[in-house]
Amino acid sequence: MVQNRPFFTVLVHLTLILGVLVVALPIYVTFIASTQAPSDVLRAPIPMTMGDRLVENYSGVLGRGSMQASSGPVAPMMLNSLIMALGIAIGKIAISLLSAFAIVYFRFPGRMLAFWTIFITLMLPVEVRILPTYEVMATLGLLNSYTGLIVPLIASATATFLFRQFFMTVPDELVEAARVDAAGPLRFFWDILLPLSRTNIAALFVILFIYGWNQYLWPLLITTDQSMYTIVMAIQRMVVAADNEPEWHFITAVAILALIPPVVVVVLMQRLFVKGLVETEK
Repeated sequence: MVQNRPFFTVLVHLTLILGVLVVALPIYVTFIASTQAPSDVLRAPIPMTMGDRLVENYSGVLGRGSMQASSGPVAPMMLNSLIMALGIAIGKIAISLLSAFAIVYFRFPGRMLAFWTIFITLMLPVEVRILPTYEVMATLGLLNSYTGLIVPLIASATATFLFRQFFMTVPDELVEAARVDAAGPLRFFWDILLPLSRTNIAALFVILFIYGWNQYLWPLLITTDQSMYTIVMAIQRMVVAADNEPEWHFITAVAILALIPPVVVVVLMQRLFVKGLVETEK
């Protein structure tokens, strides 16, 4: 029986409120700074109310970018980041679904060896294999391209492992029923496994989209053309403005803009994301 304990209820709510304040305060300060004039951002104490440069600052970074840092307009960079994040998330999920499907439902020599080979790659992050990967992309002429940004990052051992574990919980009766109905492997995969995997796919999509959106090292290495820069690269280039003083009112505006797409994805897919993480009944 759950007992009603007002003290613990109040304590829990106070803890949650404190946690929200700790997380939200830096974002609030960043947003306030993005609405200030350049001289007001560096003023002490830090302004805690909105300034009068909201439209001017945001339209400035979206339209022309930082002139001192030569970062260029931010709008195309957000589009590049969006394409890269979507490509990585969709690519990882598609490859992982097919890999897990083959490992679980097909009996071929070296099946478990293939699985453990994929799983062991968890110990090889991008930073470890970045130089040979760059050499391959350069040899294939894929520098400064969406293909070069996306393809090296679309393999995911984690997603393959999670889908494999889920597929192993699917009752064998479904497989037998599909065989009785003369459904082939692809029909079984498309009509049965994919609908059952909907919440898992949604949860992974959110995680992988944010992973792709926040990529910095790989885009920094493979792109030299300003038209292929991503939003995260823009923030770094604006902070390191050579001999010029960083334009913090623009930097904070770009940081807020960089938050919007991941937040929108999380909010829109929150219900499926939570179900995909906690659902136990299949």
